[in-house]
Amino acid sequence: MKSDIEIAQAAPIQPLIPLVQKKMGISADQLIPYGHYKSKLSLDFIKTLQDKPNGKLILVTAISPTPAGEGKTTTTVGLGDALNRIGKPTLICLREPSLGPVFGMKGGATGGGMAQVIPMEDINLHFTGDFHAIAAAHNLLSALIDNHLHHGNELQLDSRRITWKRVMDMNDRSLRKITIGQGGPANGFVREDGFDIVVASEVMAIFCLATDLQDLKARLGRIVVGYNVDMKPVLASDLNAQGAMAALLKDALAPNLVQTLEGNIAFVHGGPFANIAHGCNSVVATQSALKLADFVVTEAGFGADLGAEKFIDIKCRKTGLKPDAVVLVATIRALKYHGGVDVKQLGTENLEALKKGLSNLEKHLANIKNHYGLPCVVAINHRTEDTQAEVDLLKAAAEKFGVEVVLAQHWAHGGAGAEALAQAVVKLSESENHFKFVYEDHLPLLDKVKAIATQVYGASQVQADRQVLEKLSQFEKAGYGHYPVCIAKTQSSFSGDAALRGAPTGHTLTIREVRLAAGAEFIVVVCGDIMTMPGLPKVPAANGIDVDEAGRIKGLF
Repeated sequence: MKSDIEIAQAAPIQPLIPLVQKKMGISADQLIPYGHYKSKLSLDFIKTLQDKPNGKLILVTAISPTPAGEGKTTTTVGLGDALNRIGKPTLICLREPSLGPVFGMKGGATGGGMAQVIPMEDINLHFTGDFHAIAAAHNLLSALIDNHLHHGNELQLDSRRITWKRVMDMNDRSLRKITIGQGGPANGFVREDGFDIVVASEVMAIFCLATDLQDLKARLGRIVVGYNVDMKPVLASDLNAQGAMAALLKDALAPNLVQTLEGNIAFVHGGPFANIAHGCNSVVATQSALKLADFVVTEAGFGADLGAEKFIDIKCRKTGLKPDAVVLVATIRALKYHGGVDVKQLGTENLEALKKGLSNLEKHLANIKNHYGLPCVVAINHRTEDTQAEVDLLKAAAEKFGVEVVLAQHWAHGGAGAEALAQAVVKLSESENHFKFVYEDHLPLLDKVKAIATQVYGASQVQADRQVLEKLSQFEKAGYGHYPVCIAKTQSSFSGDAALRGAPTGHTLTIREVRLAAGAEFIVVVCGDIMTMPGLPKVPAANGIDVDEAGRIKGLF
């Protein structure tokens, strides 16, 4: 059996600009080529789309992630190909992969099997340099902060209360907490600092939520970098940083275009993780795609408790977007894992474990239908070891929610294997829609966290120490109380404990830290032991990646 990278490398790939001209009718002068097979869509052209009607927006999400894999990106690509096959002009909107998980443990993020976007190696590695630009803009602000301290500190910034860290796009636990400025007066002031991964940067969130360059620059200026000796916030605009940061991000803000294995067009732009950030691709890409196609299929990171909730409560709240239907992706292997089966035993039929693990699927369905108010279909990302008895059990479980279950075989057969799913999605997108947010803007920040924790996660209570409560109160007094909350927690469980599988109830969500993201316009609520700078596993994926004498990359996924 060929690996994903072998399938991608063996596939025919078409020059992208003629393909985009043929598929979308966009002239070559509105496309910015990055070689033969990648391109950006001109921001000037995007401005001309504003008065066009929107197509249907389909959100692809999943059950809680497991080591067995679910295939959300694969399903997004397969569904997009399938919709095009049945005569529904469709664009796909994906997130850019981070180098951290590519070289860590997750692998690539371009789909799998016969449902992939290509060129796979380019997308998974440096792509068009967007993440490098985001890191550079973020770290420019970091440098300006320390330079300001070094040259007299006119703003009286308190070095103990600087909240702006540095970033890099790689997993490196040793950089979580560091000391900078050592070596004497010529090297600045000694202070504590640390690194986050690029996708946890507020600049990444701003990049993904900004609607145009002016909005981007305004949001960058509103970043709070720390507090002065009088406890007043110091903004990036106080350091006059927003213009230079926007200059670094100008080209990156234009969304990227690539193709699927079947020659359909996909936007791949932005890439925050939904466990530590808001987990959606860029607003610019999504809104542009909606003007250019009858259907847009997009993904939100990790499970429906994280990515889908943030897609709704942050991205949709800020933009007015509304999904017309939701696809909940599951594999029978993953559900058996939630039922307690060891990873090595997942290929064997186990109806009891599947029945137990279905609690995870059922909780996600309940959230989508009851708390998000959206019509939903379950896509079983089919694997060859799935038995008919297991498929029948899963379908029966979903029936009580009035939800259709579709067996999708896009991994093996591409768009042809997902045509039944595409037909179900088209029908579902015309059905009754009771879209709603989990909480309202006017609620206190802690009550917003409680609403998510109790309704979406099944927690019984939220726990926070005095320092966290004081910070939330300070944010509200400073005028940030109307912001949505972005909960950072483990993706592996509804709870804050990654080891709790299925759909645990009655647990306590413990808030460890809260952070203000004034430019992104949300409050980050860090829960449990989640880290915004991940570490590498004992045997990282990097150990299996190589390049041969011909320059051909191997082992990427």
